Amino acid sequence: MKLYRMKTIIITGANGNLGTATVRNFLDRGNRVIGVDNGGNNLEFASTNKNFELKAVDLSNEDASSKFISETISRYNKIDAGLLLVGGFAAGAIDTTPGADIKKMFTLNFETAYYLVRPLFQHMLQNGYGRIVLVGARPALNAAQGKNLLAYALSKSLLFKLAEFLNESAKGKNVVVSVIVPSTIDTAINRKSMPDVDPGNWVKAEQIAEVMEFICSDAGLPIREPIYKIYNNA
Repeated sequence: MKLYRMKTIIITGANGNLGTATVRNFLDRGNRVIGVDNGGNNLEFASTNKNFELKAVDLSNEDASSKFISETISRYNKIDAGLLLVGGFAAGAIDTTPGADIKKMFTLNFETAYYLVRPLFQHMLQNGYGRIVLVGARPALNAAQGKNLLAYALSKSLLFKLAEFLNESAKGKNVVVSVIVPSTIDTAINRKSMPDVDPGNWVKAEQIAEVMEFICSDAGLPIREPIYKIYNNA
């Protein structure tokens, strides 16, 4: 019988809907989870778990992000996975999207990932193992949707290219950068804002968390360069 090895997992956006479901999933499977968020009101279930800690890190600051990764490595020696779930959303076509909106989405959706990915990826290459998960978006893959979500779609599109470049750099090594692409997530906010849409067609946060757990599990070891379209029927 193969024994399960506790893994050290970083989860950003830990207090959000997807983050909360993901923290719960990975803790339930016996992992050590370092959650990153500025608040923890949705994480009371994890507060007494000895394998959980919550950190407040300014992920838009490269120095702060790099310091956080260095301190985590010093404390636990090895980081097995980084699930980078922080992001933001904005609507608008080119006629209503000034440069300031592009910069804001770039910071929220790309910089907050890149500043952690850079030291984390190098650490994983040195260890010969690691999984990084980025959150893409369907409008970044579908021009018909992306044209009216310009800043959001552009910023998310960079994550696909980042994963592509890093997976090329990691060829021959057991380090993989995955991109998950959820459709509409079934949350209370989305149900309220879209009362005429059947939420049964959406994807649940718990289902997305299951996909990420698979990515980080032994079952996912042979997969390389993946994009996971988690659309359900939406």
